[in-house]
Amino acid sequence: MAAHLILIDALNLIRRIYAVQERPFTQIKHQDSDALSASTLKQVLFNTQNTCVNALTKIIAQHEPTHALAVFDSQQPCWRYQLFEGYKKGRKQMPDHLANKLIEIQDAFMDQGVDSLTSDADEADDLIATLAVKMALHGQKVTIISTDKGFLQLLSPNIHIYDYFNRRYMDEEHVQNKFNVKYSQLIDFWTLTGDNTNKIEGVSGIGQVNAAKLLNQYGSLKAILSATDLKSSISEKLTNSLEQMDLARKLLTLKQDIPLGFNLKDIRLTSPSPAAEINGNIIAINAERS
Repeated sequence: MAAHLILIDALNLIRRIYAVQERPFTQIKHQDSDALSASTLKQVLFNTQNTCVNALTKIIAQHEPTHALAVFDSQQPCWRYQLFEGYKKGRKQMPDHLANKLIEIQDAFMDQGVDSLTSDADEADDLIATLAVKMALHGQKVTIISTDKGFLQLLSPNIHIYDYFNRRYMDEEHVQNKFNVKYSQLIDFWTLTGDNTNKIEGVSGIGQVNAAKLLNQYGSLKAILSATDLKSSISEKLTNSLEQMDLARKLLTLKQDIPLGFNLKDIRLTSPSPAAEINGNIIAINAERS
């Protein structure tokens, strides 16, 4: 029987649901969550957990996977911060009260038969990429549940990206419409343009339109850098940004070779069991970077 693995970008799901649950209270009082009363915060967190579990059951019902896993980021800075101090600089941090709720949400997921995975050194994106590619190489189907465009670099006949909130697949057509390049060109595209969401700089003076135009003309960044017919202004910008492009590519490329300490059978989807044990259900791995 063919396997179908659902990989849930857990914090992508949880934080978006939390924002929706929190918004009515912060809009009315024009304040952030830290200023809300303890009883209001308790209600927001309760609603968040219930909505997350409802989302999980809907995802399973729609996609009918044989295996499922919710993948969480480490609470410690990952290797990208060591490589580039400004990575994700300025991004709003998860509030402590939500971070403290994650274990309960993981337990609630486990009650639905879905285990959770975290790592000490790598981002959820890297763990998901490693699992997805390993499955795809064996001809098995993978569906990644996330709105993160970074996963689009993984698209293949066996790897699909699904946006739960907009109820759509982010597929090859989506990439073409949004970026005007093929999904196989995305890393080159983002190396040129940078990624403002994660505060990764690209080539100064080259935006999305010019990056797409160059890639459609030459096919790849390597071919662009080797071209002898570039405009002098473009050539100069690229030459002055070689070091930055190298850094951007390293930061943007998802790792696909993290050692995993479990087998596929360990994450086979089980029937929900309200009376299931909730202690010790989190699979933790200490991924050693090569």
